[in-house]
Amino acid sequence: MRRLSLTQRLSAVFALLLLACCGASAWLQISANLRYEQEVVQRLSSGLAQHIAGTNELMDANGWKPDAVRALFSMLMMVNPAVEVYLLDNDGRIVGDAAPPGQIKRERVDLAPVRRFLAGAALPIEGDDPRHLDTAKVFSAAPVRVAGRDQGYVYVVLQGQAHDALAMAASRSAVLRTTLWSIALVALLGLVAGLAAFGLITRPLRGLTRAVRAFGDDDGRALAALEQPADARANGDEIALLRRSFVQMGRRISEQWRELTRQDQQRRDLVANISHDLRTPLTSLHGYLETLRLKDESLDAAERRRYLDIALAQSRKVGRLAQELFELARLESGLVRLEPETFSLPELAQDVIQKFELAAEARQQRLTTAIDQELPPVRADLGMIERVLTNLLDNAIRHTAPGGRIELRLRQARDGVQVRVSDNGGGIPQALRADLFTRASVLADGPRDGGGLGLVIVHRILKLHHSDIRLVARPEPGAVFEFELPAARPAAAAGASSMPG
Repeated sequence: MRRLSLTQRLSAVFALLLLACCGASAWLQISANLRYEQEVVQRLSSGLAQHIAGTNELMDANGWKPDAVRALFSMLMMVNPAVEVYLLDNDGRIVGDAAPPGQIKRERVDLAPVRRFLAGAALPIEGDDPRHLDTAKVFSAAPVRVAGRDQGYVYVVLQGQAHDALAMAASRSAVLRTTLWSIALVALLGLVAGLAAFGLITRPLRGLTRAVRAFGDDDGRALAALEQPADARANGDEIALLRRSFVQMGRRISEQWRELTRQDQQRRDLVANISHDLRTPLTSLHGYLETLRLKDESLDAAERRRYLDIALAQSRKVGRLAQELFELARLESGLVRLEPETFSLPELAQDVIQKFELAAEARQQRLTTAIDQELPPVRADLGMIERVLTNLLDNAIRHTAPGGRIELRLRQARDGVQVRVSDNGGGIPQALRADLFTRASVLADGPRDGGGLGLVIVHRILKLHHSDIRLVARPEPGAVFEFELPAARPAAAAGASSMPG
C-alpha cells in the first residue's frame, strides 16, 4: 500500500478536523435551539399549573374528584395538545390524569425539580415524564390547597407526546434540510479552501523534496533552482529557512566532493610521478649492475669504479625517494602528533645552514642568512621545523645554477617570526604553481621543473602547525618561499632552552 505524502496526510487531518468541527457545531446549535425552545415554553407556561389549581375544584372534603379531574384535564389537552396534565399527591404519586389506558409508565414523579421550580430556580428545569422512563421534559407545577393545607400538586408536562410527534415530523421539513445542507456547503467550501491553502503552503517543501532527490545528479542545477528571490521575502518562514540551510549544506557537500575528487586526482598523479621517479633510477641501476656482471673481466679498474659510482648515485636517489614517501605517508595518516617546545629559531637556522655549507661551496653557490635582532622564541615541533628548513634549502641548492645565491631570512612578524628562503635560480614554471604544495612533480637534479615531494612534505608539516607556506611572486628570477611560526607565550618563553651552537 502506497504511503500518503505529507501534503495528503495534512489534508486528510484537516478534512477530519473540519468535519468534526462542523458536526460539533451542528450538535451545539441544535442543542442550543432546543434549550432555548424549552426555556421559552417554560417561561410562557410557568403559570399554567397555578391557573388550573386556582380556578378549578379538583377536590373537596371527601378527597379528589376523579371525574372532575379527568374532564378538566381532557379539555385542557384538547385545547393545547402539546401539554399533558397530571395530579400528584404530596409524595409525588400520580393520582389523576387524562392519559389513555396503558400510557402511564411511572407511578411516581420526582418532586425535587418541582420544588426547585416553585422556589424560582433558573429556567429551564426538566422533570420526569410520566409516559417515559428515561426522558425528562420541561413542566409547570403548582400546589393544590384545601382548607389552607397542601394536598398535592398540579403537574403539567409542556412538551408531551403530541409535541414530540410534531417535532419528529418537522425534523424532516425543508427548514431543517436547508440548515443541514448549509452546514455541509460551508464544510465543503472550507475543505476546498483548506486543501488549496495546504497546497500553496507545502509547494516550497515539495520543491525542496524534488531538489533533494535530484541532488548530485544534475551538476548543481537543483541547488541553483532553490536560490529564489522569494527567500528574501520569507525570512520567518521555516520552509524558507530549511531551503537556505539545505542550499548551504549542498554547496558545502559539493565543495567537499570536488575537494575529494581533486585529492584523488592528486594521488593518481603522485602514483604516476613516483612510478616515473622510481623507474628511471632503478632502470639505470639495473643496467649498470648488469653491465658490471657481463663485462666484469673486460673492464679495467677505472671503468668498474665509474659504473659502481653511477649505480650508487641511482641507489641514493631511490633511497631518498623511499624515505620521502614514508614520511609523507606518516603525515597523511593522521597518526603524527606534534611535540611542541619553545626554542630559538635563529639558532636552529644556523645549525641547518651549517649542514649545507659544503654542498653550496661545491656548487660555487653563496649561502647567506639575514636575521633580525631580538627575535622572540617560537613554539613548535623542533624536529619537524628542522625538516621544513632542510627541504627548502635542499631544493634551493639543487635547483640553483652554479654561482647562484641562496638566502635564509628571519624577521619579526605580527604574531611570531617570518621565515623566507629565496634563490636566484630558474624559478617555478607557471603551470606548476597552482598545485605546487599539493601535487608531487617529477624529481630531477637538473633545472627546476617541479618541487618533488619535498614541498608536499613541507606543506603537510606546516598545516599541522596551523601555518601555511606561500610562493612569493617577484619580478627578479628565482623562487621565494615564505611562512610564519607563532611566538611562544611569555610563560613558556621564560623556560626556553638555548640550542647548542
